[in-house]
Amino acid sequence: MLNMYTETVDLIATGKRIETLRKSRGYSVVEIAQYMGFTGPQAVYKWQKGLCLPDVVNLIALGRLFGVTVEDMVVMDEAGDEPASSIYGIAKQWFDVSII
Repeated sequence: MLNMYTETVDLIATGKRIETLRKSRGYSVVEIAQYMGFTGPQAVYKWQKGLCLPDVVNLIALGRLFGVTVEDMVVMDEAGDEPASSIYGIAKQWFDVSII
């Protein structure tokens, strides 16, 4: 029997990571909003504050813009402040084994 998957996304840490990536690449919130095709910057501010997450398509677009993977942007609760990519191998191994 499989154990239930219990990790969740840390919204606040993920928002901070998005903000850090944005700033390190020299983009303003307005520029990100324009890149995403938004009429205003509200969604980007909500992401950075950890009020919500970008949807999958927007995460992929941000990753391409910032030059990182989605897993490098998303922080999981059980990983502390580590990007999801640091636990990806464990999750992949678990899923690969569980489907046998």
